Amino acid sequence: MEPGNQPIPNRLKMHRKMMGYKQKEVAKLLGLYSTSPLSEWENGANMPSSRYLIKLSILYRTYVNELYPEYFQEVRESLHSKEFEVFHRE
Repeated sequence: MEPGNQPIPNRLKMHRKMMGYKQKEVAKLLGLYSTSPLSEWENGANMPSSRYLIKLSILYRTYVNELYPEYFQEVRESLHSKEFEVFHRE
């Protein structure tokens, strides 16, 4: 994460702890070589690719939108706004 950038809010750590997993265990289950990517995701420095996001949601037995609720809401509002513009023009 570059200085001045805001961390990406998420609930990855919360869900990992709810499942009783350690970072090393999750990294191994995901096929990662270290815990660094997972730590960066949990700290909001980076966001996992769609492949890892799906794997995390399966592993933590939750939906993707529960892992990144603020981001999900932001994307939803943006799409609804664009949808309105596209389909409700006069």
